[in-house]
Amino acid sequence: MTDKVKKEDLSMASRLSVAPMMDWTDRHCRYFHRLMSREALLYTEMVTAPALVRGRALHLLDYNPEEHPVAVQLGGSEPAELAAATKLCVAQGYDEVNLNVGCPSDRVQSGCFGAVLMKSPYLVADCVTAMLAVAGDVPVTVKCRIGVDDQEPAEVLPAFLARMRDAGVTRITVHARKAWLEGLSPKENRDIPPLDYDLVHEMKRAFPDLHLSINGGVQNLDVVEEELTHMDGVMVGRAAYHQPYDILGTADQRIFGRDADPLSRHDVALAMEGYIGRHIAAGGKLAQVTRHMLGLFAGQPGARRWKRVLSEGAHKDGAGFELVREALPR
Repeated sequence: MTDKVKKEDLSMASRLSVAPMMDWTDRHCRYFHRLMSREALLYTEMVTAPALVRGRALHLLDYNPEEHPVAVQLGGSEPAELAAATKLCVAQGYDEVNLNVGCPSDRVQSGCFGAVLMKSPYLVADCVTAMLAVAGDVPVTVKCRIGVDDQEPAEVLPAFLARMRDAGVTRITVHARKAWLEGLSPKENRDIPPLDYDLVHEMKRAFPDLHLSINGGVQNLDVVEEELTHMDGVMVGRAAYHQPYDILGTADQRIFGRDADPLSRHDVALAMEGYIGRHIAAGGKLAQVTRHMLGLFAGQPGARRWKRVLSEGAHKDGAGFELVREALPR
């Protein structure tokens, strides 16, 4: 898909999505992921509304047309500013605008956005209402946690989902862990709080009119297929980054029912040649792209050498696609 995606097709694409991950899911990563799956929904790194509206850092919205279906995730907590940022994202051609209500990092808290907003559902409702007012036919969605700190998820989450539904949001992704805003680092918040899939499944039964995706701890496509018997969609984070082929390589066939044969891992690597050539010709460095490709052969013979050759050589002056060819498992 290279054109803007229809809303009903986007709903189908969100059966499997790759999570927004800071410093990871940039446009180079998304182009690479799109070679493995034509159908999965890809998310940008979080872009803050202040950076777009006050800082005019519009380069943060750059993407490749091949990335569709692609969604942008915004961070912020000021309704008018988020509305202005949403207008910029819509004008750029994104298929979806997502509001971050789940990131637990310190810098996000200090800006009063991310997971801390779980404590302010009325403010979040005001934000999405303002965003929806300017989004036209582009969906505005939310990614949240099941709760934060000492909140009781079984009470907080259904009230939050009801508030979002009443504000006009129809699609929400729930990270099935609490976020502890004090005492745990962002990395620890991705591992230590226990997953509560049962609660998220219960939310789907309680809100059949909402399109709900589950996120957190999904390691392979078997889990994705199992979760799709309970949920409308599954969002995969770190596994999709560190073992991208395991998640995306056969996803179009297994999750979306496509007949086309998947590219092999080698074919995916070789298909990056034109993109890498254009990037280097424009003044970019090989390592800016290949750092996202290190997990392509995860678990396969030759994976260690693939990672070593790229890690040691891609940052060097003059490094080009020939290094990728050299690194390929024999």
